[in-house]
Amino acid sequence: MRFAALGFTLGVWLLQHRPELPGAGWLALYFAFAAIAGVGFSRRVSPIVAAGGAFIGFAALGFAWAAVLAELRLSDRLDTALEGLDLPVSGVVAGLPQAFERGVRFDFDVESPETGVPRRIVLSSYRGFAPDDSQGVLPVRAGERWRFTVRLRRPHGGANPHGFDYEAWLLERGVRATGYVRMPSRRAGDEGAQVPPERLAARVPRYWIEGFREAAREKIRGALPEHPYAGILVALAIGDQNAIDPGQWQLFARTGVSHLMSISGLHVTMVAGLLAMLVSWCWRRSETLALALPAQKAAALAGFLAAFGYCLISGFAVPAQRTLYMVGVVAAALWFGRATSASRVLAAALFIVLALDPWAVLSPGFWLSFAAVAVIFFVATGRAASPHWLAQWGRVQWAVTLGLAPLLLVLFQQVSLVSPVANALAIPLVSFVITPLALAGAVLPIDWPLALGHAILVILMATLEWLAALPSAVWHQHAPLAWSVPLALAGIAWMLLPRGFPARWLGAPLMVPLFAVSPPSPGAGELWITVLDVGQGLAVLARTEKHALLYDAGPAFNAFSDSGSRVILPYLRGEGIDSLDALVVSHDDRDHSGGAGSVLEAMPVRVLWSSLAADHALLAANAWRAPCVAGRKWFWDGVSFEFLHPRAEIASGRAARANNLSCVLRIEAPGGRVLLTGDIERAAERELVLRAPALLPAEALLVPHHGSATSSTPEFVKRVAPRLAVFAVGHRNRFGHPREEVLARYREAGSELLRTDSGGAIQLRFAPGNLRVDAERVRARRYWHESSSGYTPGAEKPA
Repeated sequence: MRFAALGFTLGVWLLQHRPELPGAGWLALYFAFAAIAGVGFSRRVSPIVAAGGAFIGFAALGFAWAAVLAELRLSDRLDTALEGLDLPVSGVVAGLPQAFERGVRFDFDVESPETGVPRRIVLSSYRGFAPDDSQGVLPVRAGERWRFTVRLRRPHGGANPHGFDYEAWLLERGVRATGYVRMPSRRAGDEGAQVPPERLAARVPRYWIEGFREAAREKIRGALPEHPYAGILVALAIGDQNAIDPGQWQLFARTGVSHLMSISGLHVTMVAGLLAMLVSWCWRRSETLALALPAQKAAALAGFLAAFGYCLISGFAVPAQRTLYMVGVVAAALWFGRATSASRVLAAALFIVLALDPWAVLSPGFWLSFAAVAVIFFVATGRAASPHWLAQWGRVQWAVTLGLAPLLLVLFQQVSLVSPVANALAIPLVSFVITPLALAGAVLPIDWPLALGHAILVILMATLEWLAALPSAVWHQHAPLAWSVPLALAGIAWMLLPRGFPARWLGAPLMVPLFAVSPPSPGAGELWITVLDVGQGLAVLARTEKHALLYDAGPAFNAFSDSGSRVILPYLRGEGIDSLDALVVSHDDRDHSGGAGSVLEAMPVRVLWSSLAADHALLAANAWRAPCVAGRKWFWDGVSFEFLHPRAEIASGRAARANNLSCVLRIEAPGGRVLLTGDIERAAERELVLRAPALLPAEALLVPHHGSATSSTPEFVKRVAPRLAVFAVGHRNRFGHPREEVLARYREAGSELLRTDSGGAIQLRFAPGNLRVDAERVRARRYWHESSSGYTPGAEKPA
């Protein structure tokens, strides 16, 4: 069973990394191979051969099974002809509505769709567009049936190295389109085809669980109004992780206790164990019940039902699923009187999770959950001696911290060094005190458990904040190279062997490459340019051998999130960049400066170049500040940097906030020249053509103002004559960028066009003699990504 589960996991994982799904012929071949391996390597052969056959056969089975389910899910897609049209749909609010700064967002199961509309979609309704013409949000509740007019689009998210794959996340949840609710126009004579939203039914019976979860959430919020940690109690009771503030999530990540603030396996085990013990105690006191069914079997059934119920109200996340299936395997073994080892229980749970949800391997929670339990089993079972419980507890905490380090570095590029202390305190409090109180307060008609749970949380959070403030609380580093992770895991397993095994210290050298081997970086005289995919905005990283410059920092999405924290910082940390030599904020526009605050707060920046007004909030940052006036020039590692615009005499005052005052930066390396132009428009382009025509020609041009019709004049395009024209644009953006007439000008100039909306992050690597171009949606394509245009990975062209 163990080798079969591991093989099945490998097959599923391999399928999820494919750029395309295999055809029907290949699927038939994989299923046939799995059947042959299962028959040919039976127990009649040696155990080693049988284990190998099981591993190979189930790997083929896992690959084929995941491919079949993927094909079925992808077949439920939005017709491209329906994108952007007004569509009438009716269905049921299928999840907890989530309020955000401008409205409310919710899952919606479509029951009577237009042809070509998927079964599950995500809709947003924006504040100020409620049907009663008020400034409130649409009053949707979980389990209600509604009729809407909506505009939809296929799933699409940013594609960046070390970034979050939004499209994969939607695929795992079964969401095949996103959109928003349309309201009738308020202008006279402009009603159009939209009809107002209409509630058709207050409750749909089969969605009663979602209705119960929402009622529990509202009860907790009502009992603890304006309490800072009420959202944590909501998350612990019903699994609504959106209830926790982003700042609190950062604290949990820094102290390594994030796993406790959602429905973890430990919580499910606690609920199952408590009910099983209660049923066993009561059952043994009834002679009639004990004769009808042994108390052990009754307790096993009660424990499984308790775990199942808790998983239902918590949203059925992967850690909860894993624990439910483990509890189910143990309960079945007790019911049938068959003992089973811990490793077999874990293997069975692994197999069931992936058979039901093969996309679980895309979730960090899957790997961390199963890895943590595997480490605990490894160090806590099969040992000759039974240490004191306190020593065993400390050993388990140390083992989990060490064992999960490689995965945490791969997934998040950080490891909390205070997590053993934080977890030693938080695990018993959260699992055995706060979570039971949260559950009791959510389901019982009393509020005092919630008040008590919040009071305990206040003390716990204060302690976690103190730990997080320690100067060495977190280890940050680059993303490990793929080959170093298996070595490190093998070394950790060797180090955690029972006392008495010889030379356990030899496991430590196997971990060295995980920390010591850095990702590739530019060589002497090379210039690497990365135009990140931040939607409708701009963020460009320029790297030389020993220096890094960030040109603009993308948009701010809301009060709590921006492209600096979501895109730029994960990319910088993944590449091993822990400081910036320069940050250029080209001008005061939200889609260029919105993420700069997060970058300045998170890492050291030596100099901040900008055209910002003197009273701008960003200029209060702890960095040397200077205006980006024309003529400023410097050299890094054989590469020259020079500002071409704006002129010194007009780079101040109100005009500094205009597009035409954007910092224009020219970068020249032995392998070629790059021109970064911000949002300059016709006037600034005309001035550059007249004032510095000899400095404009470039191999690569960041097209001004995202390809707006107000920029890229014929004279400017002709003078720059770029071989590569890079458009930083958002997918289906409301401005219509880039304009078709602008695209035509660059085509006529012989430029090759690159777009972040279709290609993701664009990477240009200038080296003497050649230019390498990569588009992230091509380099790291997966079968669920929409078809994209761009260069073939590794394409090299003469410089």
